[in-house]
Amino acid sequence: MTRILGISGSLRAGSFNTALLRAAREVAGGDIEVDTATLHGIPLYDGDAEASDGEPAAVTALKQRIIASDGVLLVTPEYNNGIPGVFKNGIDWLSRGTPDIPAVFGDRPFALIGASPGGFGTILSQNHWLPVLKTLGVRLWAGQKLLVSRAGSVFDAEGKLVDAKVREQLAGFVQGFAAFASTRRD
Repeated sequence: MTRILGISGSLRAGSFNTALLRAAREVAGGDIEVDTATLHGIPLYDGDAEASDGEPAAVTALKQRIIASDGVLLVTPEYNNGIPGVFKNGIDWLSRGTPDIPAVFGDRPFALIGASPGGFGTILSQNHWLPVLKTLGVRLWAGQKLLVSRAGSVFDAEGKLVDAKVREQLAGFVQGFAAFASTRRD
């Protein structure tokens, strides 16, 4: 069983990206477990608050879920042609604590997907993630891309993925990433 932790980069209840993550769990296949997470409960990073109060419980819990996974799927919106602030803030918190960086990120398989109401999917956001993930030392899977554009027509009002072509692409992506994540480097 390959365990993938998917993290939605949106806090919105009706988020297309959270819906895409739920759909990834549905299409994963019998030998792949997709656990889903959000960034709810993670405060804005403040070094003074970290020094006085320590790491927030939501950050500690998410770190533990990442460490327990075989790979991490970042499901990213695109705001103003880039990474959403709330998502970058979450990753910044997760990278705090020098001994934690290798345990959380070091050579861990990561992949990127995203959905947007616009016509270009989340290509710019995904591109902006590349230097961040390189800095953290992840093993990025670049076997496929999944940029869901015009997401309003791909999901129904309840957030169910209704586009058969996108559903097929998502299944192939998740299965390809799981195969990549299940083979660790020696």
